[in-house]
Amino acid sequence: MSFTQLAPPLPLHVVDRGKGQAMAVIDYGPEFDLLWVVAMDEGGEIWCVPNPQVRMQANWSLGRSREKLPALGKLAPVPRAAGA
Repeated sequence: MSFTQLAPPLPLHVVDRGKGQAMAVIDYGPEFDLLWVVAMDEGGEIWCVPNPQVRMQANWSLGRSREKLPALGKLAPVPRAAGA
């Protein structure tokens, strides 16, 4: 397990929650999604968000548009090994 503090925080969009600032990343290893520790802009809650629910915020100068974010149902599942 590793915990990495992000300095400076990264502006992110959390699917179905809104914009926030990622302060850290938790990595439990290859069998788990990364968890992003995100302070939400609206309301100030702090969430540990699984990697599939995190998107970078739009950034015009870097060419990241404000296109509609894909729904989680459109992500391809990770194949599991037989017997897992």
